[in-house]
This record gives sequence, C-alpha cells and structure tokens, in this order.
Amino acid sequence: MSGPRVSLLRSLEAEAVHAVREVAAELERPVLLFSGGKDSIALLRVAEKAFRPAPLPFPVLHVDTGHNFPEVLEFRDRRIAEAGHRLIVASVQDSIDAGRVKEQEPGASRNRLQTRTLLDALEEHRFDAAFGGARRDEERARAKERVLSFRDEFGQWEPRQQRPEPWAIYNGRIRRGEHVRVFPLSNWTELDVWRYVEAEGLELPSIYFAHRRRVIERDGMLLAWSQWVQPQDGEQVLDEQVRYRTVGDLTVTGAVRSEARDITAVISEIEASNVSERGETRADDRTSEAAMEDRKREGYF
Repeated sequence: MSGPRVSLLRSLEAEAVHAVREVAAELERPVLLFSGGKDSIALLRVAEKAFRPAPLPFPVLHVDTGHNFPEVLEFRDRRIAEAGHRLIVASVQDSIDAGRVKEQEPGASRNRLQTRTLLDALEEHRFDAAFGGARRDEERARAKERVLSFRDEFGQWEPRQQRPEPWAIYNGRIRRGEHVRVFPLSNWTELDVWRYVEAEGLELPSIYFAHRRRVIERDGMLLAWSQWVQPQDGEQVLDEQVRYRTVGDLTVTGAVRSEARDITAVISEIEASNVSERGETRADDRTSEAAMEDRKREGYF
C-alpha cells in the first residue's frame, strides 16, 4: 500500500523550508526582506517553521519608501514585535537626504529609488543572502529567476549567469562582495499564498479585504487618494469599495473593486481572475515590456 499523500500546499511549504535551511547553513549573514505584504507574511511563517522552537537566526529588513499604506506599517511593527524578531528599517527618505538618490519630484513613485537603499543596507550590515517573497507567476522577469538569484559586487542581476538547481541542490558559494537573493516561494502562485494564509490562520493587513476608500481613477487603475496622489485635470476623488491584491508604494499600487471581506471570498475572486496581481495593480510594471527586468538588473528585489 502507498503511504499517505502530502497535499500540494504542504509540499510547497516543505520545499520552501528546505531552501531557507540550506541557505542559512551555507551563508554567513542572511536577512529576510519584509514588506508587510501577503507574500512576505507567508515567507516569514515558513522561516519561523524552519527553525522552531529556536528563534529566527537572522533579522527582518524593510525598505521603507516613505509612501507606504499606514495600515501596513502598523501591521509590520505589531507582527514583528509580537514574534520578538529584530526589525531593521532602511529608509528611502534617508537615502534622499544623504544625496544617495534623487527624487524626481515630490509625490513621485519611489519604487526605483528603493534599489539604492536596499543595496546600501545589505552592504552596511554585511548581509550575504536576502530572502524575498517573489514568485515566478508574478511577472515575466520573475519567471526567469531560480530559487537562488546571484548578484555581483554591484548588486546587479544577470539572468544568463545564474546557476542550475537540479533536484533542489543549491550552490550558495559566492565571492567577497557578492550576495544572493533567495526566493523560497518561487513555485507558489497567488492562490497558493492565499490558501496558505487560510490554512495557517495568518493575519493580513486590513487593506487586503474589501473596505471603503477614497481613490482616483488614473490610467485604468484606482490609486489611493493621499497627500502624494492628488487629482489631475479631469480626475475626481471617488468613494469606492475596494481591496488590494498586492502591497507597495501607494503612489503606484492600484486597488480593485471588490466585495470580498474575508479569505474565502478573496480566494473565490482570485480563482475567477485571469490577470496577475502585478499586471492589474502595479503602475510601475506598465512603463515598458521589460520594466521589471530593467530594475532587477540594477539590483531591485
């Protein structure tokens, strides 16, 4: 007789736990990137499971654009504090003040500016591996990633220089100055993440569920009205019931109209959708066909 079958969700979890443990064993100074979004929340739970009952053996790093949703920042601080993890916040505003990057104009998206802030934080703390929650199904450039994504001494990514990973065997050897980004959730889908959130009973920021919000419709997207996003000629501030599929800089992260107030309803919506969350709600990925890949080559997440 065959043994008990492992569900797809638990198989994905085991694969992710294996990747986390392998990198923690092979690299000297890992860090976990945490945005307060659903993917990084799932990744944090995977990392916690990888080392229980011991504490997380590396800190958590958030690159703060200064244009974050307040609900997400509140959740970030509470989640990390309750778990007793060490939180490091790298501020894009600090990078601007120090002259490391230049803001195009007040209120402009700071997504691209995050790259310099991230690379500086990795260098300052001498991190040689950074766990991230990116998934291959998000975007075509993400699909080129392996679980271990190697970056040169300038933090840049070259897809043709990545290493094979047969049978989940990872080669984490790096030279001085290089580092590796690690994506344990690479083979997960958006639906897998939500089902994992449901199975684990994970809390999410409230913006992931339907709520009333003042938004501005721009280029087919519903952007949150704020001090940084104001109506332009011909635009109106609307009061809509919306939710967010992804979390990012609020100046470029769009909401979707929704009635889904709980996880079951959200899962039903995603099952009926044929558009990825980034394709529907991230303005920065619409600037060109290769927008994400261009940013990744510069050192982006």
